[in-house]
Amino acid sequence: MLDNPPQSADPWAVLGLEPGADAASLKRAFRQQARLWHPDLNGNDPVAEERFKAVNAAYAILSDPSRRQAWERGFGGSNSAPVDRFANGFPDFDDYLDVLFGRRQVQSDPGSGLGPEPEAGPDAETAESPAQAPRRGWGVTPSPPPPAPVVASVDAETVVELTPEQALSGDRIELELADGTVLETWTPPLAGDGWRLRLAGVVAGGGDHFLHLRVRTEEGLRIDGLRVLFQLDLAPADAVLGCRVAVPTLEGPVQLRVPAGSSSGRLLRLRGRGLEWGHQRGDQLVEIRVVVPDELTEAEEALYRRLQQLASEAED
Repeated sequence: MLDNPPQSADPWAVLGLEPGADAASLKRAFRQQARLWHPDLNGNDPVAEERFKAVNAAYAILSDPSRRQAWERGFGGSNSAPVDRFANGFPDFDDYLDVLFGRRQVQSDPGSGLGPEPEAGPDAETAESPAQAPRRGWGVTPSPPPPAPVVASVDAETVVELTPEQALSGDRIELELADGTVLETWTPPLAGDGWRLRLAGVVAGGGDHFLHLRVRTEEGLRIDGLRVLFQLDLAPADAVLGCRVAVPTLEGPVQLRVPAGSSSGRLLRLRGRGLEWGHQRGDQLVEIRVVVPDELTEAEEALYRRLQQLASEAED
């Protein structure tokens, strides 16, 4: 795209489209380019302002059949200087799209950038002086444009599934927002399951978009940097008396000895069973969770009642 495109610039090129693209592609390209260069989203960058104006002008030509035909015949739509719809400032981006796409109507107001452009006809009057022209049809003393309204923002979130290898080295993510904008970002190396990455201010209205990372294997292993986490469910008897149980790892199952008297939340370490990064190697942590059965047989219930009695007698 040109930094300062002339009036005769190819509107298809300005919007990044091939000539003859359909209406849906035209509208989608305009939304993407308008959001990309809107001055409110670019810190009032003068280059962004000029590009935003060029995008607006290109869409005005291609979306109007008569202006598009005139341009295709080689006249560029008009030989006169284009009307600067943004001479007195730029409207809020979402309000601008609402009016442009017909979702809301507003009264034409100089400097708002929202109203239709004035058109010259065979019966149009010639302004007697530059001071009289802007007043015609708008009153004696036009008021300055109102401040941009506050647009409510709503944060969004996307769940991103990663393999352990992708989480270890970082991975490219391509994300399409609700308005059609496509973003490209990378996850950081040594990412972990449950991490939330913040893409600040990319949602309409200035909201944030969060990437919720899920790094898990089919066996239930969770990745956190170089560490591997696993939750081991045990029956009360196995937790009280101790046992040996097969535990999955990234390199296959191994036998783990659970010490007697293990309560929920106890962590057991499998050294060197995590991910490898250069000369570093992580461990695998196994968290014990004692699970009480939902239903008991008569014999099991009798045993638990007997244990309850013994515990009560010991307290006495």
